[in-house]
Amino acid sequence: MRILLVEDDPMIAQAIKGALGDEMYTVEQVANGRDALMMLSVNEYGFLLLDLGLPGVDGMTVLRTLRANAEGQKKNIPVIILTARDGLDDRLEGLDAGADDYLVKPFHMSELLARIRAVLRRKNQTTENALTNGLVTVNVSEKTATVAGDSTPIVLSRREYALLAALLARPGTILSRRRIEERIYEPGEEPESNAVEYLIHSLRKKLGPSVIKNVRGLGWMVEKGSSQ
Repeated sequence: MRILLVEDDPMIAQAIKGALGDEMYTVEQVANGRDALMMLSVNEYGFLLLDLGLPGVDGMTVLRTLRANAEGQKKNIPVIILTARDGLDDRLEGLDAGADDYLVKPFHMSELLARIRAVLRRKNQTTENALTNGLVTVNVSEKTATVAGDSTPIVLSRREYALLAALLARPGTILSRRRIEERIYEPGEEPESNAVEYLIHSLRKKLGPSVIKNVRGLGWMVEKGSSQ
């Protein structure tokens, strides 16, 4: 997934780019609001991380312009505001302007990553209450799956559902073993040896051998389908 980072502090920008790069995100960065609006107008991004205190055109203007003038997918791009402004009025203004979340500096990179995952989960739960890449679809409420060309629902176990939903939240993105284990285990549970491989084997038997791809040495992914 491509992320646009709008941040004028080079040290903060470098730290964020490093953390996101470790999670297999592709990050492009600009340092002012005018460049941000230009990049958003000509490129497709899956996420926007937006500082407010930018030179020239400030972050709030960028956000309002995006929500008012963009069309289709660009209008609905997920946005997290990253700022040192910690006042309640500032947070309310940002959320009312269309931000999906608001993170006050300084913050831990682990919290930023968790906020991104949470926003993506909310965004990917469509009005049909489903996650899909066009090839396989998960019903979030019923914890069932269907494959393209066959509407018969397939019952998933709790961990099968958690694993498949994690992959479908970010089609085309490789998830490491550690990231998958964070999704399939409850806090305090100890990961079992080969549990991820067992669940993937089980899902392939239910959904088809090509649904989940292994990328040797890196992890697993589902491909982007026609809906992506």
